[in-house]
Amino acid sequence: MTRIVAGTVGGRRIEVPRSGTRPTSERVREALFARLDHYGVLDGARVLDLCAGSGALGLEAASRGAGEVTLVDSSRGASQTCQRNIRSLGLSGVSAVTAKAATFLAGPAGTPADLVLIDPPYELSEEELTAILTPLVRSEDPWLAPRTIVVVERSTRSPEPTWPAGLERFADKRYGETTIWFAEPA
Repeated sequence: MTRIVAGTVGGRRIEVPRSGTRPTSERVREALFARLDHYGVLDGARVLDLCAGSGALGLEAASRGAGEVTLVDSSRGASQTCQRNIRSLGLSGVSAVTAKAATFLAGPAGTPADLVLIDPPYELSEEELTAILTPLVRSEDPWLAPRTIVVVERSTRSPEPTWPAGLERFADKRYGETTIWFAEPA
């Protein structure tokens, strides 16, 4: 179990999938969302939480004012956990999808996202991460708005993501074994 740090359901506990996931620590989530609050990106935002696991990042965004959150995970068990967490928290505008992130991103985007949270398993290869980042910047039916913030969480031992053309890193922050990279459309 972990908990939502702040917002309308701050302090409430959420379920974590039994295996195969590594939820972002509460300390890292608190620091990440303090920075996102500073950027002014959360209020009413459309958020994609890719490789969602328990959905902790996307649910934290919803608790702090995001308007629409989509939790995407390839594991049926993780998606079911996300659905149970959505129901138990009673957050509106949050949905869970069972799909690989790259497969989901190959589909129609609809309204571009204001915030994209990518927290894949640490063992995910750089090639697989690039396959997630690349479709975000497609020119037709784009996933990103002009001021979207893309957040990638990785092990500190992992190299910096290979940013596709059209996406540019503007900050990074290390929290123990975790490094968070921030990027925006170039």
